[in-house]
Amino acid sequence: MLSSRTKHRVFATGFRTIQALGADRWLSPAARGLGVILTFHHVSPDPVPAFAPNRLLGITPDFLDLTLRELDARGFDVIGLDAVPERLAEPDYGPPFAVLTFDDGYRDNVEHARPVLARHGAPWTLFVTSAFADQSGRLWWIELERAIARLDHVRIGIGSRALDLPARSPEEKALAFDAVYRDLRRGSEADLLERIADLCSRAGFQAGGVASELCLSWAELRDLAQDPAVTIGAHTVTHPMLAKHEAETAAREIADGRARIEMELERSVRHLSFPVGDPGSAGPREFAIAQDMGFATAVTTRPGHLFAAHADHLHALPRVSVNGRHQTRAALAGLLSGVPFLAWNRGRRLNVA
Repeated sequence: MLSSRTKHRVFATGFRTIQALGADRWLSPAARGLGVILTFHHVSPDPVPAFAPNRLLGITPDFLDLTLRELDARGFDVIGLDAVPERLAEPDYGPPFAVLTFDDGYRDNVEHARPVLARHGAPWTLFVTSAFADQSGRLWWIELERAIARLDHVRIGIGSRALDLPARSPEEKALAFDAVYRDLRRGSEADLLERIADLCSRAGFQAGGVASELCLSWAELRDLAQDPAVTIGAHTVTHPMLAKHEAETAAREIADGRARIEMELERSVRHLSFPVGDPGSAGPREFAIAQDMGFATAVTTRPGHLFAAHADHLHALPRVSVNGRHQTRAALAGLLSGVPFLAWNRGRRLNVA
C-alpha cells in the first residue's frame, strides 16, 4: 500500500500532466458533466507545521479566493444546494454549476472563509455535526494527530496486532500516523475511539476537548443561520462511519442530528452529508435511509462530477474534495475539469453501489 506522502506525489504529478497536455480543456466537455459539488473543511491562514497529517483538510483563504475566481473564469454558476435537484433535472440548462460545501462546522469557516465567500457573493452550505456544536463529540482524527505530535514513541494494540513505532522526527510521526490510522479504520469505531483516547492520555491530554476549541457553538450557528447566503445541513450527531453500525443506530444518528439542528436554529434542514462519506462509511443502506427521511439531497465523498443520471440518485451525490496538499492552479484546473475522475471511476458516471 502506498504511503500518504507517495500518494500525494502521484496526485501532484497527475495534475501537472493534465495541465501540460491541456486535458483539463479538451476533455472537460465530456468529463465535467452538469456541475460539481466541492468539499471543504478548514480554511485558515495559519502556517502548516512539518508534521500535519490532516493538512489535506485545510486550505488558505487565498486558495479559496483562487477557487472562486477559477470557477468564474471557467464559466461555472455558483449555486446553493437547494437548486441542485432542479439543475440535474434540466440537463440543457446551460452553464455548468458549482456548489460549495463545508463539513463539520468549524469556527474558521466563519472567521476566514465567510469573508471570502461574501466578497464573491457566493452561496454555501455548512454541514453541522450536532455533538460538535454541543462542544463535545470526538474529532478523533485531530486527537490522533495531536497525540502523535507529543509522543516520541507510539505503542498501540489493534486487534491481534501490536504496533511499536518511533515518532521522534516529523517523518517518523507521519509514518506512525499513517500506520495507526490505516489499521484503526479497518476495525470497529468503538475500538478506534478507545485506542485513540488511550494515546491521548499517554500524550498528556484528555480526548474530547477539540470540539469546543475548533467548532461553532449553537449560539454562533444561530447568528450564522441569519445569513441568506448560508444553508445549514445535517452531518449526524457524533460523526460516525455509519456503515459500520446497525441500521437502527445509523438512522438514529441521521434523524437526531437533523432534529437537534432544527430545534436549535428553528428552521428546516433539507440536506445531509454522510460523515467520512467513502464507500466504507456510507452505501446503499444509508442512501435509502436519507431518502426515506425526506432529505432533498445527501452527499458523499465519493469523487466525481454530476451528470443527468444523478437526478435519480439525489441521496448518493458525489463531491470533489479541495485538498490542502495541492493548493495549486494546476490541481484546481484538474479537479474542475472532471478529467481525473474518468480514470478514478473507470469511465462510469455513476458510483452508487
